[in-house]
Amino acid sequence: MRYTKVNIWKDPAAAAFVRSVANGNETVPTVTVAGRAMVNPFRRELLEAVEAYAPNLLHGSGE
Repeated sequence: MRYTKVNIWKDPAAAAFVRSVANGNETVPTVTVAGRAMVNPFRRELLEAVEAYAPNLLHGSGE
């Protein structure tokens, strides 16, 4: 599955986004799946979100 890492301590806009979805904290990892933010998710939660909102990123996507 493709993903993009962003260092929030080098990217002020990314840090502001994380704070906006993490109750003002700079909690990492914070991820988005199809525009839905998840703060420090468990692996299972992340995979469930991908299956629900971006299934094209899983199984047989050709990637």
